[in-house]
Amino acid sequence: MSELRQALYDQCLQYVQTRMDAAGQGIREAQAAVNDDTKSSAGDKYETGREMMQQETNRNLAQLNEANKLKTALNFISTSGTSASAEPGSVVITDQGNFYLAIGAGILKVNGIDYYAVSPASPIGLQLKGKKPGEEFSVNGKVYRIKSIE
Repeated sequence: MSELRQALYDQCLQYVQTRMDAAGQGIREAQAAVNDDTKSSAGDKYETGREMMQQETNRNLAQLNEANKLKTALNFISTSGTSASAEPGSVVITDQGNFYLAIGAGILKVNGIDYYAVSPASPIGLQLKGKKPGEEFSVNGKVYRIKSIE
């Protein structure tokens, strides 16, 4: 079932790349705005505009840094093989939904089926790690029964 794992991995990678591209674009736009801003007779207005663009640049740099962390986490995910228990890279099929244990990337679709990409450090990811088919876990009062792990 490594095709499924590869497809989910590729979608996570695309999710990270989209976030990196958006942050990079935001940084370029903020820098361009600072460079285009000319000092007017209203010095305070100029300084306020520059400060706002610097804050925007800093916000986008933080987003870029977070996206880089996600990409690094993905580098440690294997798309081949299977495991007897849930670990990073596993696809966990439960009676309440399907999960891909990798990074928090929201809902991914493969062949019309939804998979929730969750981080191993998230509440549900922590509950999933090490679990085997037939075992149950609970998150926010909702009980999940693991049907299979791919």
